[in-house]
Amino acid sequence: MHVVESADVPESPQRREPAPGLAAEARTHLIADLAGLIRPSHAAKAILLVPVALIGAASYSLAEVAGIVAATVAFILASAAVYIGNDIADRHRDRHHPVKRHRPIAAGRVGVGTASVCCAVLLTLLGVIVARAPGTYWPLYVYLVLNIAYSRVLKHIPLVDVGTVAAGFVLRVVQGYEVTGGRVPAWLLITVFSMSLVLLIGKRRQELLRTGAVHRPALRGYSMELTNWLLQIASVLSLVSGLMYLRDEGPFGPQHGQTAMMLSTPFALFALFRYLQIQLVDQDGGDPVRILLRDRVMVANSMLWAATLGVTLVLVHHPSLAALVTL
Repeated sequence: MHVVESADVPESPQRREPAPGLAAEARTHLIADLAGLIRPSHAAKAILLVPVALIGAASYSLAEVAGIVAATVAFILASAAVYIGNDIADRHRDRHHPVKRHRPIAAGRVGVGTASVCCAVLLTLLGVIVARAPGTYWPLYVYLVLNIAYSRVLKHIPLVDVGTVAAGFVLRVVQGYEVTGGRVPAWLLITVFSMSLVLLIGKRRQELLRTGAVHRPALRGYSMELTNWLLQIASVLSLVSGLMYLRDEGPFGPQHGQTAMMLSTPFALFALFRYLQIQLVDQDGGDPVRILLRDRVMVANSMLWAATLGVTLVLVHHPSLAALVTL
């Protein structure tokens, strides 16, 4: 004989009230998941690219520095909102991906409603920043429109998908120059675009190896052979354009640009060699941000490169120091 509990019988206090420790732990996990939604490590994209306009400038005002800081924060907020929107749209497909299924929305740890509220808060904060100088934020507007088009259509078109994402990196650089009012170096934009393609094509290559075209329909237009060729082309273009920027348009001036180019050549080559080694030998590279920020060899090379160019820049702008060095 089965005993059926009445629906009118109140639940016991133990079932109705969660333990304080469990509630605190749940809140901690929720905060961690909300932080994971905005991809904190990806803020490095804006932090590294938007302030490029200040490098080598003869002088800049406090207002320009404040404008660069605001533009950097604006792009961080915009990209975070884009990530959340994409995670909401792709949550069903992400559940079948070996890595992306662990994302908070795809795993069900953060609901769509909660994620939407978080996205709305980010866009509100973004609106507050943009409202101070709406005319100077046209690269940000283009970035948002481009990402909406990417989320709906462009990410499904082979080759166009990586070009669209690479354009977002270029827009970050343009935003910095729009704030300062400086001339945007053409070689710099080509360098950023082509280097972004190197990282994105490498990411597509790893997706082909691990999941195939099941998760990302655009991968049907790629093959391992094609990605290998594309990596070579984009690598050569990024190397040549970067060195041309240092020689012709960089902050070192016409007299010392060639010196900066020569000093940078071994570091630039080694950075590309290391990335290709990670791709072709280690069969890694699915997360370009992680490689650039956490690969010890890459980080050490970048620090030595930055130190070399930093010392060169100081000597260029302070000839008296250069004279002391030569004594």
